[in-house]
Amino acid sequence: MTRRLLVTGGRGFIGGAVVDQALAAGWTVRVLDSLRPDVHGSEGTGRPVSADVEVVEGDVRDPDAVAQCLRDVDAVSHQAAKVGLGVDIGDAPDYVSSNSLGTAVLLRAMRDAGVRRLVLASSMVVYGEGLYRDGSWVGQAPPRTRADLESGVFDPRSAETGRPLRPELIDEDQPCDPRNTYAATKLEQELLARDWARGTGGRAALLRYHNVYGAWMPQGTPYAGVASLFRSALEHGEAPEVFEDGLQRRDFVHVSDVAAANIAALDWTADEAGPAGSARAFNVGSGEVRTIGDLARALAGAMGGPEPRITGRYRLGDVRHITASSARARAELGWAPVVGFVDGVSRFAHDPLRSAVSGG
Repeated sequence: MTRRLLVTGGRGFIGGAVVDQALAAGWTVRVLDSLRPDVHGSEGTGRPVSADVEVVEGDVRDPDAVAQCLRDVDAVSHQAAKVGLGVDIGDAPDYVSSNSLGTAVLLRAMRDAGVRRLVLASSMVVYGEGLYRDGSWVGQAPPRTRADLESGVFDPRSAETGRPLRPELIDEDQPCDPRNTYAATKLEQELLARDWARGTGGRAALLRYHNVYGAWMPQGTPYAGVASLFRSALEHGEAPEVFEDGLQRRDFVHVSDVAAANIAALDWTADEAGPAGSARAFNVGSGEVRTIGDLARALAGAMGGPEPRITGRYRLGDVRHITASSARARAELGWAPVVGFVDGVSRFAHDPLRSAVSGG
């Protein structure tokens, strides 16, 4: 029996990887992508896709385009979004329109079309700061103060002792505390998906991606991931510039593993997988705790470039440490990452990237 999947943003970095793995898993795939220049570059070509894929150029905020794409569809993998921390509050209207409004339009159209299976690309940014320990206390740290950052005190500190808090792996049961516009829209996407599931009897898997890297990342833009920014610098013979002291802990997960998580989550949304009307969050991370400085050094070594430069600069919207526990995805989706940090970064050093994009 034919299974038809709609991938929004399917010509993008992660969406294209989902398309490839969905085809391999036996899905018939349709893509809806706006090919907007600030995501795909001035040429607006996007990530290459197989000739077997039906591609519709259109915006997820366009009800007519979305309705057209949902015909005969069994499930949706919603990857379309404006990503990254952004530059300043001037980016807020575009983030809210692209992410929140776009998701609302899609979900209404899914209700009308009777499509009841959704995998949503969410993000670890919904948590804000990661999880920390201070003696017997375990919880999420408040935002760091400008005074501490200015003085080079980068780790969140205990309100009682003033000592640095010890970072822990965060799981999906921790509260969300988005701390920038992008993060707020990712959480709103999750909340909209939960409301859709309750109201329609659908099932939604909310995949909270950690720091994704790999082939076909966009290059040369403040909206790209840090891996892309480091590689762009190295390709120009420049040292990667690392903010703060480079000891920020992250979970760098390869895009092929993220795509595999999407396929596993699609199976989870099948009718026989459990009760209808439910939405569940899943962390998607590698399970390897690394620092941003580790990434910069590993990539510089793989590309034979100059050593990273630790700048001490900071951004108030950045979080210090956030690393994932992906135990729920392993147990309930039957998914596990297979690309380790060393191998993944070595591959990324020579992977194709998308053309440089503008910031606006």
